Amino acid sequence: MKLLTGLLNNQPKHYMKELLVRTISGLIYMTLVLFAMYSSSQYYLILTGVLGLLTLFEFQRLIQIKSIVPYLLFCIFFYLVHTPQAPFWATPLIGLLGVFMNLYLILSLFDYASHQRLERKYIPMVFYIMIGILCMGLIPFHNGIFDAHLIAGVFVLIWVNDSMAYLVGVNFGRRKLLERVSPKKTIEGTLGGLVGSLICGAILAQYILHQSLVLWLILAGVIACFGTIGDLIQSKFKRKAQVKDSGRLLPGHGGIYDRLDSIIFVSPFVYTILQITYYVS
Repeated sequence: MKLLTGLLNNQPKHYMKELLVRTISGLIYMTLVLFAMYSSSQYYLILTGVLGLLTLFEFQRLIQIKSIVPYLLFCIFFYLVHTPQAPFWATPLIGLLGVFMNLYLILSLFDYASHQRLERKYIPMVFYIMIGILCMGLIPFHNGIFDAHLIAGVFVLIWVNDSMAYLVGVNFGRRKLLERVSPKKTIEGTLGGLVGSLICGAILAQYILHQSLVLWLILAGVIACFGTIGDLIQSKFKRKAQVKDSGRLLPGHGGIYDRLDSIIFVSPFVYTILQITYYVS
């Protein structure tokens, strides 16, 4: 703790101001999300739906598309997957579609031409943003019963990964992870986020007992790795659009898409792992 305090005290004033604004904004956002989760499943779904629509708005602006179709499709699919009449195979299929689309997007990080072709089409919105938000809403219902502790744990792992990656990267980062996409992201910061997530996963396993230690460690590793990739993919969209943030709703963080980029990308993987674990067990 003394080492961390000393490192922070040695940072420039603009860094400390940015960290303060980022912390306050982040705490307000975290409080709102956790309040919705632990109030009721309905509040969580409402919040997820609103965040999804805001993310679609910001994403459309990034890729320079103006259309009401994505909003309508999102509302229809969001309603259908949360009705009792939804076929039992529908939600696992959504998770798998999200996984395959995200794997394709990973390839786009290293293939400039294919990513350029994607930008002007509805494909990334339908299979990337929409399915990511849908899976985010489905995760606490993976076994048919709303589990606030589970989805809260997923969000906490993402927040810990982001925070540790940021702190370690700023103070110890030397080697760039993928400089042409995200100049500030470092290998040291990424490893710091992974270690922090694994430690957090082990702690969560002590308090959320209905999920095993092994599962929490797997989720922590998946969230740290794919959450970082999700951030890189969003960074590539922003670089192509020549903007720093997707919006200004959250001071210090940017827009809703800036805050949700990790969980949007991670959610299909987490949901698919939970489904496999549930049906196998």
